[in-house]
This record gives sequence, C-alpha cells and structure tokens, in this order.
Amino acid sequence: MKQDNIHIIKSSGEKVKFSLGKLRNSLKRTGADNAIVESIIEKVMAELYQGISTKEIYNRAFALLRNKKSYLASKYKLKKAIYELGPTGFPFERFVSAILKYSGYKTEVGKILQGRCVTHEIDVIAHKNNKTTIVECKFHSEQGLNCNVKIPLYINSRYQDVSSFWNTNVKNETTLSKGWVVTNTRFTKDALQYGNCCGLYLLSWDYPKNDGLKDRIDRLGLYPITVSTLLTNREKQFLLSRDMVLCRALIGDVFYLDHLGISDLRKKKILNEINQLCATQSR
Repeated sequence: MKQDNIHIIKSSGEKVKFSLGKLRNSLKRTGADNAIVESIIEKVMAELYQGISTKEIYNRAFALLRNKKSYLASKYKLKKAIYELGPTGFPFERFVSAILKYSGYKTEVGKILQGRCVTHEIDVIAHKNNKTTIVECKFHSEQGLNCNVKIPLYINSRYQDVSSFWNTNVKNETTLSKGWVVTNTRFTKDALQYGNCCGLYLLSWDYPKNDGLKDRIDRLGLYPITVSTLLTNREKQFLLSRDMVLCRALIGDVFYLDHLGISDLRKKKILNEINQLCATQSR
C-alpha cells in the first residue's frame, strides 16, 4: 500500500493522511543522525496499515529510538512528557517558571495580586529590565484539547484589572507591561486572533512559529523530568512533589536520587542520560 493512500487517526479522532515528512522531522528534532532516522522510518513504514493511530506510530518510533540511544527517545517523547506533568497544572506552572528563569527573568509562582476591582491568583509573575509580566498557564492532561477563545478573553480581563492597579501603585518599582497565556496544547484560530488583537502574548506547543514551547525547550535544553526513559513513574512523581521539574536540576544535586534508594549503577545511567539530553540541541 502506498503511503499516499494511508489515513491515520489522530488523538482527537480526526482522520488525516499519513505524512512521511512529519515523521522524519519529528525524528530529526531529536538530533538523531540520518542513518538512524532512515532506519526507523523504514521499519515504521513496513508496519503501517489503514486506520493506524498516531499513538501506535509514536510508540513504535519511540521504542526503536530507545533501542538506539535512550536520550534520543527522551527528546522524542517531549510532548507526551509535558502531558505527564499533570494531572494538576501546578508542575506545569513550575516548569514554565523555570523556562523563564533561564531566559533571564526573576520569577514567582502562585502569588496573589490586587486588581482595581478584585484580587487574582497569578500562576507566574516574571520580572526583567524593570518590567513585569503576568503569566497564566493553561494545562491540559489529555491530548486533543485546545484552548478556545474563552481563555484569552478571561485572561485579558484579569490582566486589565491587575495592570490598572499595579501601574498606579507608587510602591511598585516596575511597570506591568505584558500578559501571557501559555498552554501545553494549541490555540484555536479565534483564540489566536483575539489574543493577538488585544495584545496578549500567546505561547503554545508550536506557536509562535519556530519559537513555541517545544522550540524553547530544545533550544535551552530545559527538559522536564518526565522525559526520562530510565526513571519510573513513581520516581518522577516523587521528584515533581519536591519541585524538581527539570532534568537539569538533577545535575550536581543527586540528593533526591539517593533519597529514593537508587543504586549507584542505575544512578550513573540516569545521570548519563540526563547529561546527554541537556548537552545536546536538536538539529
């Protein structure tokens, strides 16, 4: 069967044509060399059938990558790993805060700010160059759920209330200059149109183009602890409960790995994977 005739089922239930280009690009993003990429593509292509799910294709490619190099598989599972930060949105807020810190911001998480009308609990407050940004994080633990126009409508109203009080309060040493909405999924067309029109900064999995969440993570090497292929789910949840959301945080601080009773040999393998992951960037 020719690949042009194969339709696959997305997580949303939508049926679309299989794209060899998308598969190849997703593999190349891991930093895998051409030989590894083409070898995996050949094996995946041989197992395609009409109506195969994107999840099945992902699982097969992931397993093949893991057999080659575990850190490549870790990079490949980035999108899934973000979902695994749930079921609550709190670890995702910590994760977004960490990304902003590595971009030069001083951040605070879960703070109450006074608005002109009411108080608001803000997910992340970021300060840089005498300017302050408030960031609202919209986390979805299930694939196929997108942020519709109601989200930026709601966030903009909160931003307007907070900024009108902040910027008239002489005690504040910075100017509240921007409101952000960050999601681990995608924005609908109307959400993008409204957010851009009212001046919010929108950051999703793949928006803005070439500077979305996935691009920033790859560029900065700031992978969530959930990408690890060597840590168990129990160990990941333990680390998240201790606010250890970044793989990078474990480099030079193995206290929690010791606390989990991980053997020296296994600890060495875990740290080797993390070091390779954080030291490489996608091509």
